[in-house]
Amino acid sequence: MTETIKQTVAAANVKRVGIVGAGQLGRMLALAGYPLGLQFVFLDQSADAPGAQVGKILVGEFGNPEKLAQLAAQVDLLTYDVENVPVEALGDIPRHKAFLPPVTALATGQDRLLEKTLFRTLRIPTAKFRAVHGMPDLEQAIQEIGYPAVLKTRRLGYDGRGQRVIYSSAELGSACNALGGVEMILEEFIGFEREVSVIGVRNRRGDTAFYPIVENVHSDGILRYSIAPCADGKLQKPAENYARRMMRHFDYAGVLTIEFFVKQGRLIANETAPRVHNSGHWTIEGAVTSQFENHLRAILGLPLGDTSARGCAAMVNFIGSMPPMESVLEISGAHYHDYGKQPRPGRKLGHATLVCDTRRELMSRLKIFPGIALR
Repeated sequence: MTETIKQTVAAANVKRVGIVGAGQLGRMLALAGYPLGLQFVFLDQSADAPGAQVGKILVGEFGNPEKLAQLAAQVDLLTYDVENVPVEALGDIPRHKAFLPPVTALATGQDRLLEKTLFRTLRIPTAKFRAVHGMPDLEQAIQEIGYPAVLKTRRLGYDGRGQRVIYSSAELGSACNALGGVEMILEEFIGFEREVSVIGVRNRRGDTAFYPIVENVHSDGILRYSIAPCADGKLQKPAENYARRMMRHFDYAGVLTIEFFVKQGRLIANETAPRVHNSGHWTIEGAVTSQFENHLRAILGLPLGDTSARGCAAMVNFIGSMPPMESVLEISGAHYHDYGKQPRPGRKLGHATLVCDTRRELMSRLKIFPGIALR
């Protein structure tokens, strides 16, 4: 029996998938997995997280070893929709039950210093950076990197949190104090022309596939909308090469995302996410196989699905409030996704995708989308 057949047989025995985190990403994973005959159990600190709509939630903190062990005991395979799972809390779970993407990738994605160091090791272009342990380190690091620079916490920073841009020496102390005295990293400020991301997927056989490069527009550190494919097709091949290096390094299985700055036609890696990603939501309606289905195929060792785009697509996040459903659905090619969250400022409550035959048609319809201001 070949290795491929062995893995396919093993995948056929997987019926219950455990997901650490029951946010919208976990919810969409479950929705993609039900046609494959899978069942889902989540671990989340909230009993009414979006995953509760589609599966059982085991209520507990991500860092609780007992709750993680309970989750593992109820399922055949484990994955996650968040990166803030303390690796030490997993204990020996990954040694006796499949936990994918690998723990090493999870640990790297949690720490900006490890992440940037890996980019450099794998010859993936990135900003200059220095580790910062306090004010003396910061004063030395800024001499090497120069102004402006970005001071970030090494951990738990996302959607613009945990970072400060420093323009002069007068701002050093306030920036350091604002981040709470935790371990930090100082990075070169990149004056980029655009932001893009590449989403790749690799299964347990080592097969890989890539979605078209996506152009992303952020505001206040939060992704507002994405357009796929990116207009600059020359970026596709180098982005795929960089993502492939990372997946080989980790012996990866699952979806992996790398976000890049583009400056003078050159990709500069900003951060990675070892999971399905917000900039890939367009794939639900806009690609032959969604990132969510392909993630599940990958971690089960199944053949990967076609990642081709169905024309041109955009994804628009709904942040803080949901527009009336009718105002979105009256736009031809639009699809409405409501996560079922309680509204609050800065919270991602849902998204819509817009799928058109041509980019010109896409941009024309996107202009009338509720709440969007095209750059």
